[in-house]
Amino acid sequence: MCHILSFVLLLFKMQKARSVAGISLKTQQLYLLVFCSRYIDLIWNFSSLYNWVLKVVFIGCSAGVVIVMKKGRPHASTYNAELDAFPWLYLVAPCAVLGVLINMDHSSPFEMIWAFSIYLEAVAILPQLAMLQKAGEIENLTSHYVAALGAYRAFYLLNWVYRYFTEEAYVQRIVWFAGFVQTLLYCDFFYHYYNSKRAGLNKPVKLPI
Repeated sequence: MCHILSFVLLLFKMQKARSVAGISLKTQQLYLLVFCSRYIDLIWNFSSLYNWVLKVVFIGCSAGVVIVMKKGRPHASTYNAELDAFPWLYLVAPCAVLGVLINMDHSSPFEMIWAFSIYLEAVAILPQLAMLQKAGEIENLTSHYVAALGAYRAFYLLNWVYRYFTEEAYVQRIVWFAGFVQTLLYCDFFYHYYNSKRAGLNKPVKLPI
């Protein structure tokens, strides 16, 4: 639900402001790649309607955000490519190599793609965080969006801890490692987010440039 909330906040910000200023297109493209890779099993695997609908929502919302940022009017004209200059290939290539070398089943191409999506999701937020760092200040809706993404991952950590102690033979080392790395990346942002909200609810988040 935190992940769904992040989409709602992002789409609301884009619609309300008629702008995508402060949003990293590269991060949104990476998330689209993550979801298309992880949920490619939509073609042959149906576990439940709830599961199927959420997969479609994640892919659809990510694709919609990317399309609006690239083609939407006046949204596309407000995108700042100079601030969004993180070298995304440095993220995709290592994650692809890790997906092939370290996965749950080396005989299954889908498991390699799934592992790739797990590794990539762990670092997909980096272009967004780098963009915010360059800007130095984050307006409220954008900061709430990033906070919701971070909260989604933090709750996942709690879920893993709970399952480890309540389920027999529950081991997901790849997921645990990637989730831990992803949560660490949010720590600096959450520190400044908390301080700004404690100082004033409507105060923008300031990051050291």
